[in-house]
Amino acid sequence: MKQIITSLLENDLYKFSMGQAIYHQFSDYKTTWSFKCRNEDVFFSPEMVDEIKRQIKMYCDLRFNEDELEYLNNIRWLKGSYIDFLRLWHPRFEDYEISSDDPKGLSIEIKGTWLNTSMYEVPTLAIVNEVYFRMQYDYEELEKEFKEKLQEKIKDLKTGKYNLGSFSEFGLRRRLSQDMQSLAIKELSQNSYPDSKLVGTSNVLLAKKYHLTPVGTMAHEWVQAVGQGNQKHNPAYSNWYMMDAWVKEYGVLNGIALTDTITTDCFLKDFQLTYATLFSGVRHDSGDPFIWGKVMIAHYESLGINPKEKTLLFSDSLNFERASKIYAYFKDKCKVAFGIGTYISNDTAIEPLNIVLKITKCNGRDVAKLSDVEGKGMCKNPAYIDYLRRCINWRLNND
Repeated sequence: MKQIITSLLENDLYKFSMGQAIYHQFSDYKTTWSFKCRNEDVFFSPEMVDEIKRQIKMYCDLRFNEDELEYLNNIRWLKGSYIDFLRLWHPRFEDYEISSDDPKGLSIEIKGTWLNTSMYEVPTLAIVNEVYFRMQYDYEELEKEFKEKLQEKIKDLKTGKYNLGSFSEFGLRRRLSQDMQSLAIKELSQNSYPDSKLVGTSNVLLAKKYHLTPVGTMAHEWVQAVGQGNQKHNPAYSNWYMMDAWVKEYGVLNGIALTDTITTDCFLKDFQLTYATLFSGVRHDSGDPFIWGKVMIAHYESLGINPKEKTLLFSDSLNFERASKIYAYFKDKCKVAFGIGTYISNDTAIEPLNIVLKITKCNGRDVAKLSDVEGKGMCKNPAYIDYLRRCINWRLNND
């Protein structure tokens, strides 16, 4: 199989955004990451596992070239000190433990400095996903279905069946292939629509290739590690710690805050006037998007902030139909943006893989994500989940 990840620039932008803040503030943090496939009927054969290992070894042999580093250097909030670090940086295969020791046939655990391991998540998932689909199915048939569905998507936007305003592509980790993701971004960005426009992608390499905006600020790992990786911190205050560190790094730049790591209700306790003013908006990743959007607008209004000046970025399992409904409801109430992933990058007749690679420990301590719905979190220690819930409930009821 040809090499899947061909450039270290092929990563989601938020890995670089978080990476710079990690480099400057948390370079000594150590993390453990664990892989999970949530599909019930999926099994990875020994041949797939061997190919995944081979692909990850090739990924670990990559280095940034000067053209790639110059592109990163032109991103407004990335600093020369971090670019110089990336000039020396490369992935370490020694940080990986990959085996067939799992009921689904694939076990991946990654251990090392957060500075290193954070960068592995997205390329690793892209490798796992593509190896599985190439070895399990007739790949040419999948590509044919993908191209047909892509043309349907373009038609639906051109005719105004769906109107999304500004949207970005977020599908690297579960894409069908680099070729198909690249084709989708090219086709969607080069056509014109009545009230829709593909403005960016999280894939930095393809943003560079197609002269689009690279998009991405923070992921749940940022809240988990910063807020829960220090034993002196009460984890119910994770959002305060993570926003404080983010503002130290970026000021008013690069400011879309993720709300649901330890529930949006708890996030709002810390998202008061200062941070609500400094951050340009917030991102939705779990729960009912309409309820969440109404809550965020009401919260801004309660602080005396005009919600029309703030961005609500929706990114939870979206397709064009769902995004169009959200846009129609909120477009006159605030700035609306979308990050649409698998629906753009891996839409065929086959159900996509629901695979994740999540941070499960930081500095030897359990960390957890709760989200606004059950089933999106991942923690190996039920006792820690119970402790985290009790901390959050105490704060919600007493603070």
